[in-house]
Amino acid sequence: MGLTGEVSVMKVKEILESRKAPITIHAEKHLQDAMRLLIDHKIGSLIVVDDEDKPSGIITEHDIFHLAYRFRGDMMDMVVGDNMTKNLVLASPDDSLNKIADIMMEKHIRHIPITDDSKKLLGIISIRDLVGYLRG
Repeated sequence: MGLTGEVSVMKVKEILESRKAPITIHAEKHLQDAMRLLIDHKIGSLIVVDDEDKPSGIITEHDIFHLAYRFRGDMMDMVVGDNMTKNLVLASPDDSLNKIADIMMEKHIRHIPITDDSKKLLGIISIRDLVGYLRG
């Protein structure tokens, strides 16, 4: 499948060059802290990092929404690490946007953390980024 034209050869690093550092959170923080960051920064996901800025998970607004329904809102004292997705799909700055789009479709995910060779977090690519670059 994949993208077509110029976007298919564009590399992830071209998007990351114009970005600020990604918003992250640590696993021991409460879901309330995660919600505040998501709302304040108007973003859909937070990469959970360790003390060396290496990703250990991801928590999304979708995850929190499901928890709110399941626990009827009584979840503010829950911690991020107990509720994050731990099996991360990671990508490299040298990956093409075409490859990222294919991964997102295959894995049914909307956010992919980008890491360097040492697995240090460099940024995140979202489905919104792909759509934005497709639209020019």
